[in-house]
Amino acid sequence: MNSSAVQLPGEWVGTGEREAGRAAPSFRPGDRVMVTPYGIGVICETCRQQGADYYAVEFPGSSSRAFVPVAAPSGVGMRPALTSRETPRLLRQLQEGQVNLLRQWSARQRQVTEILMSGDPFELATLTCELRRWNVRSGLPDLDRQAFRRAIRLLEQEVRGLEDAQARQVRDLLGSAWNETPQ
Repeated sequence: MNSSAVQLPGEWVGTGEREAGRAAPSFRPGDRVMVTPYGIGVICETCRQQGADYYAVEFPGSSSRAFVPVAAPSGVGMRPALTSRETPRLLRQLQEGQVNLLRQWSARQRQVTEILMSGDPFELATLTCELRRWNVRSGLPDLDRQAFRRAIRLLEQEVRGLEDAQARQVRDLLGSAWNETPQ
């Protein structure tokens, strides 16, 4: 996201595990949020534009700002950022997660792209674990390696700023995954 302000429309309602059976979350200034595919941001205010209310989200380390409809934040992929309470599960997924990745290249790329675009940290951790296994076993083709690195970057963003022991373990595991080579 390289513009200084982006207004995100909201129509689609997410069906991820974290949202199942829940009302749309309400956010307040200061809340950490994930806006897929842009990354972790912080709600700085709620504002009114063109007769509708929007969350203004700023992204650390950038001058970018997104405006997300208050009425449908999940419609643009905005959700609460991962918390310290959730890092033990994330760590387990990174260590033990399994996904049956399709062997045919084009079908696998569609599958991997869907996971990356979902922004769900637990699905990303499972994908990362599986691609890490593939990488250590026999190396990754270029597009799979790119997906692996993208998943790692998204997870690194999720745990940045969390200071519990499991978050540190997640950061260490992700850091070591960058440099692993086939055995």
